Amino acid sequence: MELWTWKTWNGLPYLTCGLLEPWPHGFFTAQFWPSPPESLVQALHPGASVHRVKQVHGNHILTPTEIARAPQVVSVASATPSEPDRPLADGVLTDSSLQAAWVCSADCTPVLIGDRVTGQVAAIHAGWRGTALKIVPKAVEQLQRQGSRLEDLRVALGPAVAGEVYQVSTQVAAEVGATLVDPNQFATAADLVNHLQQTQPSPLLVDPQPGRVKLDVRRVNVRQLEQLGLHAKQIAVAPHCTFQEPEQFFSYRRTREKKVQWSGIVSLPTQDNEFADIAV
Repeated sequence: MELWTWKTWNGLPYLTCGLLEPWPHGFFTAQFWPSPPESLVQALHPGASVHRVKQVHGNHILTPTEIARAPQVVSVASATPSEPDRPLADGVLTDSSLQAAWVCSADCTPVLIGDRVTGQVAAIHAGWRGTALKIVPKAVEQLQRQGSRLEDLRVALGPAVAGEVYQVSTQVAAEVGATLVDPNQFATAADLVNHLQQTQPSPLLVDPQPGRVKLDVRRVNVRQLEQLGLHAKQIAVAPHCTFQEPEQFFSYRRTREKKVQWSGIVSLPTQDNEFADIAV
């Protein structure tokens, strides 16, 4: 089984992960811009309802029920007043079958999660700020409150900026790294960063410029999941960098354009979702 596979829809490529094979899902590329999830869902499951939020780099996660109940306020400055503002959050966690959860990204990490027993799924937008707020562990904990078991979860981290090209300040690196260690053990942010740089594989890479560090956000998220108790075989990381692959992905860090690619996954009825463990 291929862990990562390119598929096409209307002649355009999108990426899928073998860990999520039972669920209709996709990490869509820049070629699909500006098609919204309401169109892209046709590539996954035409009968699925579409659920998304207004992303704000936080750690708030909503279910479709909560999204529907949220106040729908029309922005005064909006050029299209018929389009309501969506509730503020950075993740969607389904609460029924045939619900498509969507997030957008352009360097931040799109994270898709599926529960192989309940069929429920989540789509999470994890930039460095959301990762510092542990949004992905929070999603797992919310799934657990809905009845999920850790051993039944499968997690795919999609295309994002790679650590070797993502330069941040020492302070930002320490803020994110503090989710993996007890920050009270270190006198300074630099001490915390130096400690994590000695671990293998390190989520914080050495940068030659003083006061700067190269941050691997996806590796931090993997570490957070492993610290929760997930096994490495339950987690997959896409071998693609948005910054280094301009032919496939938008990168705000590369171009400063406000364009995104969408990632989505559809929840399944329980009876459609029973399958054996997949070895990675």
